[in-house]
Amino acid sequence: MSSSTVITGYYRYTDIWFEWPGSLPDPEDGAALKAILAHDALVHPDHPLHIDGVHGVQLYVGTLENGEARLMFSLKQVDYIRYWLHALGMTKEVIPLPYSDCLMTNEELRTVSPITYEDGTALRGALKGIDKNNKKLKGTNTTLAHRRLVFERVRSLWAEKKGVWCAMDFESWERDHTMITEFGWSLVGWKDGEKVEEEGHFCVQDYEWYRNGRFVAENRDVGSLPSCFATEYGLNHAQKNYRFGQTERVKKKDLKTRVADLFSILEGYGTVFLVFHDNSQDIKDLKRLEVPLTNLTHILPDNTPDSGLFVVDTSDLIGALLGDDGGNRRGLEKMCRLLQINPMYLHNAGNDAHYTLEALVQMASGTQVDKQREERWPNQTAAGSLRVKLEANESDYESDDEEIGPRLGYDPETGKLRSPVTDLSENVAENV
Repeated sequence: MSSSTVITGYYRYTDIWFEWPGSLPDPEDGAALKAILAHDALVHPDHPLHIDGVHGVQLYVGTLENGEARLMFSLKQVDYIRYWLHALGMTKEVIPLPYSDCLMTNEELRTVSPITYEDGTALRGALKGIDKNNKKLKGTNTTLAHRRLVFERVRSLWAEKKGVWCAMDFESWERDHTMITEFGWSLVGWKDGEKVEEEGHFCVQDYEWYRNGRFVAENRDVGSLPSCFATEYGLNHAQKNYRFGQTERVKKKDLKTRVADLFSILEGYGTVFLVFHDNSQDIKDLKRLEVPLTNLTHILPDNTPDSGLFVVDTSDLIGALLGDDGGNRRGLEKMCRLLQINPMYLHNAGNDAHYTLEALVQMASGTQVDKQREERWPNQTAAGSLRVKLEANESDYESDDEEIGPRLGYDPETGKLRSPVTDLSENVAENV
C-alpha cells in the first residue's frame, strides 16, 4: 500500500465503547479514554468532538449488505480523540488505534449517514433501539429493504449540499395522456456554496380547453380560459390555482424547447437529482419531449459525483418511513398529510412539483429512518415489524383525485355538476 493512500472508514460504537479502553496496556490510559467516551460527556458542548451548530453529538449510522444498521464513530473522530487526550496530558503517549479488523470501510457499507443525539439518555438508548429494529428486519422482503437503503442514501446525499434537486410533474388530458397540458418544477441547488431555490409552471395554450374533471382533478388557473367560457360555467376568471408564482402560458411547439432549457440550467449545477412522486409516467413524458436521458439511473451514488442524472422517488421514501413492504404506493396527497404538509390544488403540475420537493426535504433533512419514524408516529409501530399502525384519522385521508376547491364545471357553492365535463372540449369551439 502506498504511503500516500488515505484510509477512510468507521468503527462500530460498541467496539469503541466496550473494547478499545480495555485493550490498552496502561489501565490509566483506558480510564481516561472511558471518561471522554462517556455518554453524557460526548453530548457536552465542550467535548472535543462537538460540531458548531449541532446540539449534542454527531455520530454515524451505517447500513450493511443485509440491511442491518450499525451505530459508528468515524475513523477521523477516533483518531482525533487519541491525539486530543495526549495533547492535554491525559495519556502518556498517543494511544494506538483499535485493531484494524474492526474498521469498516466504505466498500463494506451500503449507506452511511450522520445521526445526532442531543443528550446522554438518547445516546444510551440508541444501541437498544437499533438492535431492536435489526431484529425486526429479519424476514422482511426485498422491497422494504431497498426502500430503507434508498432513504438513508438520500439523507446522506442531501446532507452534502451539492448539485441540484429538482422535482418535476406533468399533467395531461385524462382522455389522451399524450396531450401534455402542464409542466411544473421546483428546485433546490447549491452553487459556490450558496443555496438556490426556483420553481415554475407552464400551461400549454393549445390544450387550454381540454379540461379534466371526470377522472382526474382539474386545477389549472381559470384565467387561462376565454372569459365567455368561464362565464358559462360559473367560474371565477381571476382564480389563481398555482400557489407559488405566475403560470406561464406556452405554445405546444415551444414546450419541448422550454423543458430542454431547464435541463441545460440543471446541468450547470453538476449532479442532478430528479425528484418525482411515482416516476413512471413523468419519465415517459420527458422522453416524449425528447429530453436526453441516456445517462439517467435509479441507482444512487455513495457520494455526490461531479456530474450525473439520478432519479429519486418520494413514494419510496415515504414507504421506507412507514415500513411498507408491499407494491402499492401512497399518493402525493396522502404522503403530504402524513408529513403534516397541507397541500392545495393538487393536479396542478406546479403545485405537485412544489409539494413533492417539500416532502423530499422534510424526509431527507430528518433523522435516520427508524428514529424519524418514531419521532413522527410515537409508539405506533406494529409489534415485531417496522410497519406504522396509522390512526383512523391518518389512514383515511381523502384520495389524491379529490382536490381542495371546486372542479371545472361544478358550482363553487353547491359542488353540483353544472354541465357534463366530458363535453367541454367540444362546447368551447362554439363559444369562442
